[in-house]
Amino acid sequence: MESVEVFTSEGKGRGLKAQKEFLPGDVIFAEPAYAAVVFDSLTHVVCHTCFKRQERLHRCGQCKFAHYCDRTCQRAAWLNHKNECSAIKKHGKAPTENIRLAARIMWKIEREGSGLSEGCLVSIDDLQNHVDNFGEEEKKELHADVQSFLEFWPPQSQQFGMQYISHVFGVISCNGFTLSDQRGLQAVGVGIFPNLCQVNHDCWPNCTVIFNNGKIELRALSKISPGDELSVSYVDFLNVSEERQKQLKKQYYFDCSCEHCKKQIKDDLMLAVKQGESKPSAETVKEVVQFSKDTLEKINKARIEGLYHEVVKMCRECLKKQEPVLGDTNIYLLRILSIASEVLSYLQMFEEAADYAKRMVDGYMKIYHPNNAQLGMAVMRAGVTHWHAGLIEAGHGLICKAYAILLITHGPSHPITKDLEVMRVQTEMELRMFQQNEFMYYKMREAALKNQKIQVMPEPSNETSPGLFHKKE
Repeated sequence: MESVEVFTSEGKGRGLKAQKEFLPGDVIFAEPAYAAVVFDSLTHVVCHTCFKRQERLHRCGQCKFAHYCDRTCQRAAWLNHKNECSAIKKHGKAPTENIRLAARIMWKIEREGSGLSEGCLVSIDDLQNHVDNFGEEEKKELHADVQSFLEFWPPQSQQFGMQYISHVFGVISCNGFTLSDQRGLQAVGVGIFPNLCQVNHDCWPNCTVIFNNGKIELRALSKISPGDELSVSYVDFLNVSEERQKQLKKQYYFDCSCEHCKKQIKDDLMLAVKQGESKPSAETVKEVVQFSKDTLEKINKARIEGLYHEVVKMCRECLKKQEPVLGDTNIYLLRILSIASEVLSYLQMFEEAADYAKRMVDGYMKIYHPNNAQLGMAVMRAGVTHWHAGLIEAGHGLICKAYAILLITHGPSHPITKDLEVMRVQTEMELRMFQQNEFMYYKMREAALKNQKIQVMPEPSNETSPGLFHKKE
């Protein structure tokens, strides 16, 4: 791989650095999975080869477990599924996703050896496992996984020692990459990508990772010069530095010392309170923040139960308490605005949803990197909400902003970018009609909505945009 090289630094260990210049939106490298599996809960609705979500899938006639889009996907999967298929039949049922992924890794090692695979900068043996850093609970889970693996692993296959099996599970635990569906909206599986594992974390990174057409793409977010270290963010930036550091320590076993954490950059925005004569007391701020945390917990429970009108009621009550006290970029205000806009859109209460979505996006634009993928997706959702609300000028403007971001973070060939391009063209046409004759635009819109029911927004879920690395809950 000529575009990057592995290097070792004292503080971070191994990393990757650029061998040439990259501009925003450039693909630094694309990597197929060394091994990957569909999540347990989605094995019957997601193709086990291309990870596309489909209404009707073909089931493997032998193990009755694996599902595929068509014969093409089934044939492409056979090399990786052959041993798995036989083992599932003998075992009587499919094991959990972690066991399936470990088995696929070890069957590949059995076929090809544990050295460097074609196109890989590092072998599975050399990936970090962090088993020595595991707490008591994690050690119990590891022991249970190893036992389940040994029960599933066929006696005629190559036998591996307990230490090596533990190493593979450790690698999965801290290096498993989340795979998303074809539109990048839902996490559907987990895979191991050895080259990606070499890219270190930075809370304000110069790269992003997108799963596109069966491969992960490492894409440049800003200009990168030869010799610059490549970095991605393992966690969402929308948290104060102390919370991000805690999350990184707990999940990935390192202390983040990036510039944004050291200097607590943007923490002041994320904890902003109202200024001027009406500036609230520290005690009032503390009370409102605690009320916000409690409300978010109640909202999560209500969303799981599908009580969306109750969620809206709680959001409105919380916003009434927050608005006189918290600043426009405060993360607790932004979290409530995000939930309120999403749920109201699903309930087709688009005008109120659009108001909350606009305020959320205004806050996000001040906090996130301008080419952040989650920012792009949030701006897209806000644009669609405004469009559905009949606010065509604002809707088109937001959709254009989102398209500009996603061209960099996802690229022009990604399905979500293609969807957005269709929306951009459609809203541009509607905007011209609106500017020529506002009255006729609304009349035609009204007639169109009578004849064609407005598309229902996807049902809200507690899941945010798919994170970078998959951690077993």
